[in-house]
Amino acid sequence: MTMSELASRIAALMPRAHQDLTDLVAIPSVADPRQYPPEECHKAAQWVADAFAGVGLRDVHLAETPDGSHAVIGHRPPPPGAPTVLLYCHYDVQPPLDDAAWTTPPFTLTERDGRWYGRGTADCKGNIVMHLTALRALGEDIPVGLKFVAEGSEEQGTGGLEAYVVQHPEQFLADALLVCDTGNAEVGTGTATITLRGLASLVVTVDTLGGEVHSGMFGGPAPDALAALIQMLATLRDPKTGATRINGLDCHGTWAGVGYDEAQFRADAGVLDGVQLTGTGTVADRLWARPAVTVLGVDCPPVVGSAAAVPPTARARVSLRVPPGTDAQAALKALTRHLTDAAPWGARVTVETEGTGSPFRAATDGPAYTALGKAMRQVYGKPLAFLGQGGSIPLCNVLATTYPRAEIVLMGVEEPRCLIHAPNESVDPSEIERMAHVEALFLHEYAAGQRR
Repeated sequence: MTMSELASRIAALMPRAHQDLTDLVAIPSVADPRQYPPEECHKAAQWVADAFAGVGLRDVHLAETPDGSHAVIGHRPPPPGAPTVLLYCHYDVQPPLDDAAWTTPPFTLTERDGRWYGRGTADCKGNIVMHLTALRALGEDIPVGLKFVAEGSEEQGTGGLEAYVVQHPEQFLADALLVCDTGNAEVGTGTATITLRGLASLVVTVDTLGGEVHSGMFGGPAPDALAALIQMLATLRDPKTGATRINGLDCHGTWAGVGYDEAQFRADAGVLDGVQLTGTGTVADRLWARPAVTVLGVDCPPVVGSAAAVPPTARARVSLRVPPGTDAQAALKALTRHLTDAAPWGARVTVETEGTGSPFRAATDGPAYTALGKAMRQVYGKPLAFLGQGGSIPLCNVLATTYPRAEIVLMGVEEPRCLIHAPNESVDPSEIERMAHVEALFLHEYAAGQRR
């Protein structure tokens, strides 16, 4: 099959891709029973299982993982002498958050201005449709063995599939692992994500008094726990630039891959006019090569209902994203020590660890990346770009540890305008079409390269 024939097949399949995504988006598969019935996730899992059985995968079934979610698993044996490729995606989605912020219903696929809107259109149901479109276009002309897994609780971070992989490593053993839960630097630029930031998070509590006391009678000499906490949190950033500064951590790394235009970042992040970006260096440096601290929440008296009293206690949830090259446990210790040392007035500090996740860096010098580079260039007409990602995908570290000889490729249909996890999530259908083409070409290029 020639490249032009493959492109024509994929273009002809796009109406079906639209219907696939319409069906999937209509299922509110949020893997949190406190918000949505678990039956919705089961419905989505069964839809995925039926669809991939329909494109020739064998023994497609739902496997319960240790967190109670169901992974959809299937396979296709390799031709003699051919390598095996794992295709990953997830069918669960983020909750829609504020329904009123959506221009159109979050669980109804809606086309507007050339984009398809709805929760999960990009993250990650668009990648499910990408896989299906590529495999349908290839038909029986699949030159590699396939293993397939669709995770059911990725957005909740409860670790079901990570634990399942460790328990059943033979089910996912492959030469190349396509983790399709990321995307391109921008529409029209074929990109592989090669680094992921790790995570260290904690809750810090500050106590200064045995209980509330009247601010008129005692305010002044009575130590204010909230003021102490504010002072401690302020030390985590440079007072002029806002850059993360944590004692014991290197906060000056640089990024060598594709950049991120500052004006585009401001638009993508919704930065208000006149508000400066925090930090120094390029946007890419700050996103993918340096630690980044965020205060996620604070417990203190609310404005409405607060009394004229000195706060005796206050606490904050603090998250630290760490780049490859920084050990997450070491980062957690540094953050804990920094906050403890920064406490003023002898305030009592208690730190509760929430958890850590290691950063990830892919090796890009193997045959899978060579094949991907050829496929990307054929489809996009330019060299493969390399991108970092600020979020964490703990599964990648599990896969890297479990299958140290396998190449891990992170790619997909997402790009900044998709607004994943936010209201009005969308996908550019041209990216589904092009990335399906890339995947189909990759399978042929990879098989040919391995046989040489």
